[in-house]
Amino acid sequence: MDKIKALFIKYREVISYLFFGGLTTVVNYAAYLLTAPFFNTTTIPTAIAWVLAVIFAYVTNRIFVFHSQARGAKALLREILSFFGARVLSGIVDVGIMWVFADHLGFNDKLMKLASNVFVVIFNYIASKLIIFRKSGKDEKHG
Repeated sequence: MDKIKALFIKYREVISYLFFGGLTTVVNYAAYLLTAPFFNTTTIPTAIAWVLAVIFAYVTNRIFVFHSQARGAKALLREILSFFGARVLSGIVDVGIMWVFADHLGFNDKLMKLASNVFVVIFNYIASKLIIFRKSGKDEKHG
């Protein structure tokens, strides 16, 4: 039992990210499924789903995954802007994948949305770990 606990502690951040990333994917996919029937394109429902998922992801990543210690307006603004900035890039890729493969090549939009989300989760973890929620450095200490 101690070995399992030690492994969990060692990989807590990755496990938490995968769990909340999974929930973010559920938010994204559910929002897409709920809005897609109202549009003749995948781009608008993908964008709506992206906005809802990014808001959910920021809150859960900040609190539960990376335990952000950013305090003060400057540190929080940097964190929020970098989070949403990284997500904009992955959101553009998500919309682009849907536009090319579902709208123009005729692939099943629901399957393409799931496939696109795999790439997005991996990209977003790397961006969050290395850029957005990196451990405190001189930027945060000097406010």
